[in-house]
Formats: sequence, structure tokens, C-alpha cells
Amino acid sequence: MTKNNYHIILADDDEDDRIFFKEALSETVSSATINTANDGLELMNMLSDKLPDAIFLDLNMPFKNGQECLYEIKTNRRYKNIPVVIYSTSSNVDQINSTFKAGANLYISKPDSYIELKIILKKVFTLKCEEYKPQPDKEKFVLKY
Repeated sequence: MTKNNYHIILADDDEDDRIFFKEALSETVSSATINTANDGLELMNMLSDKLPDAIFLDLNMPFKNGQECLYEIKTNRRYKNIPVVIYSTSSNVDQINSTFKAGANLYISKPDSYIELKIILKKVFTLKCEEYKPQPDKEKFVLKY
């Protein structure tokens, strides 16, 4: 995702995870602004305002889950080119396959430590566009720290 300034949306219903992510991102990518959504409905409403450079999307959220949001994003002509990085506690193979088939660009299992999160974010933001857009090969879909 190499670029000078990034506008990122993180959709995650866990406040601690949002804080953790924002702090790690600010230490890793100085040129990023981040907006957060507490659930899928809030995310979809945010997209009607300004399109982000990328969306980090938790799968388990109330009102509208991440899988539903992913489907809406990837089937909407206005949103479908926004890179979507799944950011989930799940490492379930079926869920990973399902998000890949739905068009997600990358999949990250939420790391256990702050340092691991910074490492994985650095990897995401040093990727070249062609490595994740429109979608990587299946072998490169899941990023590990």
C-alpha cells in the first residue's frame, strides 16, 4: 500500500482493539488518518461520505457483520475497488476461504501483542499495490507476522 497519505477505516466493535490498532498504526505509518466504526452499519454509513484508501474489517460485529459488509462493498460499483483487509480473531479456514471468495484483499488474524501488530501493519503498508490489488493469489492472502 505504498503511498504518502492514507485514509483508513477500521471497523471493529471492540473498543480495546480499536485503541490498540490506532496506536500501533500511528507508530508504524506516520502519514495515516484513521476513522473507526463500531459496527457494520456505521461502516457502511461512513462509506457514503468519503472513500478510504483501505478498510480493516473485523468479521464478528453486531447489526451487520464483516462478511455482510464485505459482500456489500465488493458488489457495489462505487466501493468495490477499496482494498479490504480482514482483521479478525478467527483463523478458521472456512472463514478465510469465504472472505477470499467474497473478494477481500488480505486476511490478518489479530495478533496477541502490540509488537506483532506493528510488524503486520508495517508489512501491509509496505506492500506494492500489485501485491494485493485486485486480489493476491490464495497463498499470499493470509499475512503472518
